[in-house]
Order: sequence, then structure tokens, then C-alpha cells
Amino acid sequence: WFCHTLLERNTNESAARVPGIGTLNELLLPWYLLTGMISGFLGGLLGIGGGIVIVPALILVFDATGNIPLEHSTPVAVATSLACIVFTSLSAAYAQLRADMVEWMVVRRWLAPVVMGSLTAGYIAPLLSVTLFRTFIGVFLGLVSFVMLTNWKPSPNRQFPGPITAAGAGVLAGLVSGIAGIGGGNVMVPTQVFFNIPVHRATATSSALGVAVAGAGAAGYIVFANDFMPDTAALLGYVYLPAFAAIVGGAVLSAPVGVRVAHRVQPIWLRRVFGVLLVLVAGRMLLTA
Repeated sequence: WFCHTLLERNTNESAARVPGIGTLNELLLPWYLLTGMISGFLGGLLGIGGGIVIVPALILVFDATGNIPLEHSTPVAVATSLACIVFTSLSAAYAQLRADMVEWMVVRRWLAPVVMGSLTAGYIAPLLSVTLFRTFIGVFLGLVSFVMLTNWKPSPNRQFPGPITAAGAGVLAGLVSGIAGIGGGNVMVPTQVFFNIPVHRATATSSALGVAVAGAGAAGYIVFANDFMPDTAALLGYVYLPAFAAIVGGAVLSAPVGVRVAHRVQPIWLRRVFGVLLVLVAGRMLLTA
């Protein structure tokens, strides 16, 4: 609420002297940088994907400023988040590959399905109404907050399924990730743990797959944006380039700080605080649906 009010006030006060989108982007640059820094810091600290920070933050900005029409603000936020995750998750994926922690059996069975699901999301999501789209994201954030607050983990009581069942689960995971604007860790890690993949290897495998999931999702929001005719060069399909550049820059700077802090503090209370914040964000998303 505070950020929304402050953004709205700054935008209104500057309206008389902000005739173009370029000047508005300059005013919003600190907000985009802050979003990137928070997402990068939390990613390094808690091992969470940046999408659960980036998507609601961008929707907040777009609603307050009106520089993206309401009917397009949610897919633009999601597409921009996915494009950011491609670049911000590369270093984590590379580190996991070098550490030889990736479960390649899961990658072989999931890579094509999760890419297909995430790519399809770029076609399906813009067709959803604002109410349905934001309700989906709000419910998803609510489930993530539940995991954060309770540290819930599914019982690892079965083996990873065969190729056909795994393909179905992979398509669903990619689809959910593409619609929610995340790299897929919040979906793929619990699913793998449920199928008896050790959590540290599930996290590593999710990091490796996350680059492909985010890349396919971002590509879908670009390729399938044919009916969306933007009147500004700031958009590549549904990807909002000014926010994309600033968020990636902020995240790259802050992620190493989060990693260093993670080695010095107990993350459980930070997870719970962040879980409470996610409850508030999810509630606001549902109210604006």
C-alpha cells in the first residue's frame, strides 16, 4: 500500500512535466533497480526464484502509473520477469553443473516437456481475463507463502515416474511456471522431493532446468504477441525492456550479497518474514483481480 501510494503520488506530481514514456521510465528506474536488488538478494539468501518478487512489483508499478494498459499489465509483468530470470539464474545453473549435483535422469525426462509447457503459457496467458490471470498468481503466491511459513515438504515416498507420467508432470510444471512468471523452482523442487529425489539434488536440477523454462516462457510471450501492437519501442512482445535491463542489473549486484549473508544468519526467520509479506502481496493481488 505504501509503495503504491508513493508511486501514484510521484507520478501525479510529475504528470505535468512528464510528457513521454521515456521520461516516465527515468523516474521509475530506481523502482526497477530496487526490485532487481531485492529479488537478487532474496534469491542468494533463501534460494528462491526472483519471479515471486518481480511479478507483483511490476504489477504494482503498472497499476500506479498506468504506463501499461490494465489489460496488458499482467502478461507484461510475467513476460518481463521470465526474461530477467534467464539471465539472473545462469550463474546458479552453471555452479550446480560444475558441482555435478544435477539429476540428469530428471533433466532427460523433463527438459522437453517443461519447455513445451512454458512456451505454451506465452500463448494461453494473454488470453486470460485480468481477473482470472491475477487470481491464479495470487493463489500461487499464497501457496508459496504457506511453504515459506511452515517449511512444508512433501513426503518423499515414491520413485520418479516413467517417461509418460513424467512428461505430463513436466508440461504442467512448465505451464504453471510460465503463467506465474517464475523459473519453476517453487514447482519443480517440491515435485522432485515428492518423488524421492534428495532436496539438494532437486534444487540443483531445478536451477539447471529453470534457465530453459524461463527462456521458453519469455520466447512464448514474444512470439505469440502478434495481436499486441505496442506504440512504444520499450516493448519487445510483452517484455518491458526498461524494467528488464534495470532489474537484471540490480539482481546481479545484490545476489552475491545475499549468498554471503546466508552463511552468517539463520534463514528460518527471514523465510517466515518473507512468507508474511507474500501473504500480503497475494491478498492485494486477489483484491485487484
